[in-house]
Amino acid sequence: MKKFTFGMLAAFAMTGSAVAADMAPRYAKAPPVPVAIYSWSGCYIGGNIGGGWERTSQTRIGQLSPAGAFTAFPDTNYGSSDGSDFVGGGQIGCDYQFANNWVIGIQGMYDYARIDSSHILPAFPTFTSNVRVKDIYTVTGRVGYLFTPQLLGYVKGGGAWTSVDYVINGNGPPVFNSENAFGVNRSGWTVGGGLEWMFAPGWSVFGEFNYMDFGTKTSNFTLGTGAAPGSSTDVVRSKLEVEQFLVGVNYKFNFGGPVVARY
Repeated sequence: MKKFTFGMLAAFAMTGSAVAADMAPRYAKAPPVPVAIYSWSGCYIGGNIGGGWERTSQTRIGQLSPAGAFTAFPDTNYGSSDGSDFVGGGQIGCDYQFANNWVIGIQGMYDYARIDSSHILPAFPTFTSNVRVKDIYTVTGRVGYLFTPQLLGYVKGGGAWTSVDYVINGNGPPVFNSENAFGVNRSGWTVGGGLEWMFAPGWSVFGEFNYMDFGTKTSNFTLGTGAAPGSSTDVVRSKLEVEQFLVGVNYKFNFGGPVVARY
């Protein structure tokens, strides 16, 4: 009888243990948090805003008669002026990341500008020269180094183009338009550099400084609306330099493969 009782107790204990084991909670291991891998290879589009500064220096080298005959004069200092204003526009380009930390690329940028300056003509103090630097275009290559997977330092350089209006007014009274040269196209070169931070896969912000040298160009002025009919007009050589500081944002379309997650 005792053996039977002990046997029943043992069987019951084993059955209870099995049931308890089946009822024990089972926990699944949580998956690790994915880590984003940032790729700088791809084409992008974006916008920018900032400040622009221009410096103009002018020299009169001669005059044109009403019939168009050129008469050379000794160089006459027509003065210089500086101006500044807000600029803003957009950019498009492509980058390629190689050797882990290096990035090369090409970019086209446009900035709307209306940067004005004016100065009294030293040789003729009753006249004022007014300068307006308008829209600015650049095409540049760049090379950069990734200090971290998200932070790129870079330098850039290439060609630059703009258009300038030159107006000479008589101070009066009343003020009158003596002569002008509108829409003078200027071309030159640019160098610059900056930092770009990819704050999310495909999205980045940047800050950069650019210097542009448009060299010197000779312009034939035409008679203004307030000048005496039949007057001669000036032939003026102008030197132009422009600087920019820009901040902006880019969205990148990756062609080097999609941004992946590492576990």
